[in-house]
This record gives sequence, structure tokens and C-alpha cells, in this order.
Amino acid sequence: MKNNKFFPEVNGNLGFGCMRLPMKSGSVDYDTFSKMADAFIDAGFNYFDTAHGYIGGQSEIAIRECVAKRYDRSRFLLTNKLTDPYFKKQEDIRPFFEHQLEWCGVEYLDFYLMHAQDRNNYQKFKRCRAYETAYKFKEEGLIKHFGISFHDKAEVLDMILSEHPEIEVVQIQFNYLDYEDASVESRKVYEVCEKHDKPVLVMEPVKGGSLVTLPEEADKILRELNGGSNASYAIRFAASFPKIAVVLSGMSDMDQINDNVSAMRDFEPLSDAEHEAVKKVCDIFKGLNLIPCTSCRYCIEESQCPKGIRIPDLFAALNAHEAFHNWNTGYYYSNVITGDGHGKASECIKCGKCEKVCPQHLEIRKLLPKVAAAFE
Repeated sequence: MKNNKFFPEVNGNLGFGCMRLPMKSGSVDYDTFSKMADAFIDAGFNYFDTAHGYIGGQSEIAIRECVAKRYDRSRFLLTNKLTDPYFKKQEDIRPFFEHQLEWCGVEYLDFYLMHAQDRNNYQKFKRCRAYETAYKFKEEGLIKHFGISFHDKAEVLDMILSEHPEIEVVQIQFNYLDYEDASVESRKVYEVCEKHDKPVLVMEPVKGGSLVTLPEEADKILRELNGGSNASYAIRFAASFPKIAVVLSGMSDMDQINDNVSAMRDFEPLSDAEHEAVKKVCDIFKGLNLIPCTSCRYCIEESQCPKGIRIPDLFAALNAHEAFHNWNTGYYYSNVITGDGHGKASECIKCGKCEKVCPQHLEIRKLLPKVAAAFE
């Protein structure tokens, strides 16, 4: 395994994203997660990423129970984040941070990020002196590295990095489908990181699973390469750029662990032929006009939809309907809305709470009627 060229304490360039952990009866499956963590660490990797909002607070606790309690602190690195809903003023930040240490079962964090920065919540972080407070944590030895995660246009990132040169690392959404996407601007955002000489952490390299299960024509293109899995091409694409420090994969079962580890243990950048293949896959996706939802679930876990509409699952059903034209996508939609408090797409009251927290800036209130038209 090659050493990480930006952070020597990081083993390799694959990170374990803990937003989509294995679940059982509504709770994290500790047995499975422990086995996955063991396989990840045994393969030589050590970087874990979480945030308090992940899985309704369960992600941090799962890390404590399955990683922190089972491994010496020197065996793993942990990233956590300061997220908008959990503080209202500067005085709230330190108590929340101390709770995060407790929830994760650690005495310090290796990386601490100002979470999901965009042109709107950045103003709150400035007003509450969040950056200065977090940097104080670094001076006290409570965090090793200070950075941000980012969801907005390149010009906004340029402004933030210009105002805060103390930022050490930037986490961005980066995958081959979003690389030239005008709404995400992955390429332009990455180039701003290059301009400011900031190492990059990658989130959503497989775009919430969209680059794993591909439309038949796109899948055929990658299969003809006679190489790895669809996920491996997506993760290796992200890792192929010179400023990329770590690519996070939100793994939820052992098969994903094994596949990701296989692709990244002896990492090689995409070849010219592989780059050409993923460009063809992008062209196919462009013709499908799919909803670019990554299933991060912020719209559910942070906005508290008053109608209980499971927005990402409904969008996934519509995307499957458009991409694969399977007769059973209607059954999937029915399964999504089955259960207490799970609203139909047509029951949206257009309050806009979901749109305020959507990292993709999707016009959810306009998209849900399309879901209703397709299935109801």
C-alpha cells in the first residue's frame, strides 16, 4: 500500500464513510459493522468518517462500540464535523464538541470539519466564530487537523479559502458523473482546491450508489473493460487526481468492503481506456435526465418533514423507473410509502424545509409532483 502523500498518519487513500452502516431492525448492526471494521483495518487502512446527523446519531455511537472500544487509539483515525443544526451561538460549540468526543469514545479527533459549507450557512459559522472556536480546539490538542466539507459553487469555496487560509483540508463531492455537472461543479471546485494548495477528501465517489447499479447500456461499457466492479472504476476515478488525499466510501456490507479494499490496496489511476469508458457512461446518464440525489438523507434527518415523506427513496424509485423501465418499480414505490407516517409524494405541503438542507440544492417541491405523476 502506498503512503498517503498529504497526511503520513493516514494509511493509503481509502476512507470508511459511516453514513450508510449496516442496519438491523432500525439500529446499526454492531456485529456486521465490527467485522467490516476489522476487515478494513486488517487490510491496512485506518481512516473513519462520521457526523452527528448520520443515522440519527447512531453513527458516532457505533464507532465507539465497534471501533474505539475494540482498538487502541493509534490503530484508527477519526473525522467528525460541526453541523449547522446543533449550535445557535458560539457558546454552544464547545459543549457539543465535547459530547461528540464522548459519543465517539475518543479523547481527540484527527480531523474536524465545518460541515456542509455553502453560501448560506457559512454566514452563520462566521457569525458564531465557529472556525476560530474549532481552531482553538486544535491549539489545545483536541483535534489534529482542521478543515471543511463543502456543497456549493466554486466561487463560494474560493471565497471561504481566501478568508480562512488556516483550513488544512477540504472535503468535496467528486465523481465522474458530477465532474462536469453545472449544478455540482466538481471539476471547478476541485480546481479551487488546487489553486489554494489544499488536499482533498472525496465524498460520494459512487454518487449514493448511482454509479454501482448502472443502466444496461452503461453497465455493458464497463464490463467490456474486463476489469473491476462498477464501484471500483468510480472510486479509482476520484482517487486518480493529484490533490486527492482520501476517497470515502459509505460501505454497508462485507461485499462492499472486500470490493473497495481490493481496488484500493494497490491503487492504480484509471488508464486512458478506462477514462474513455466512464466518459461514455456519463453520456448515457445525460440522456436519462435523472434526479441527482445522493441519498444523503439530510432532507429526512435534519429537516423533519412534517408529512414523513421519504424523499430520497421516492427519488430512487423514479430514477429506477426512468433508467431501467422495470415493471416492478411501482412495487418499490409502494414499499417506500408503506408504514406509519410515511407520506406519499402527492402529500407534500411545499414547506421547503427539505430544500434548505439539501447539499445538492435540488428543487424538491417541484420534483415530488413528478414522482406522484409516475406512480400515483
